[in-house]
Amino acid sequence: MDSQTLTLSHVVISLIAIASGLAVLCGLLVAARMRRLTLLFLIASVATNASGFLFHREHILPSHIVGAIALVVLAITMVALYVNRLSGVWRGVYVIGAVMSLYFNMFVLVAQAFLKVPSLHELAPKGSEPPFAIAQGVLLVIFITVGTLAFKRFRPVAAR
Repeated sequence: MDSQTLTLSHVVISLIAIASGLAVLCGLLVAARMRRLTLLFLIASVATNASGFLFHREHILPSHIVGAIALVVLAITMVALYVNRLSGVWRGVYVIGAVMSLYFNMFVLVAQAFLKVPSLHELAPKGSEPPFAIAQGVLLVIFITVGTLAFKRFRPVAAR
């Protein structure tokens, strides 16, 4: 697969993971299981994180570390949902894992926006300037807040 096709595939899969993840997050807030969207979100998230390792790089980048952590979180999240069926503490493990997985996708989306959108890139050309840090900080606060609400509200009947 050439670099352009890989990039396009990776971006499309990432956008699917984000869109389905936002829908799943809304479901968590109202205690809705959303089985099909959850499956799509988890598969797309695994695919986007795994496909990130296919890009040729000379050394390990922060994106590789985030991708590896995200894959571990996704594995634990899937065990909580599909093996332990949200029983006991696994409900919380699932909610935290799903929210973290979506956060990782959104973190990368914001980082890519600062790299690719000219007006944002001007504000933070190195990705270490205050506008970038503020955007990522706001995103983190939003996810902590919404994740806390989801943790409190998502109490479905355990899967059978």
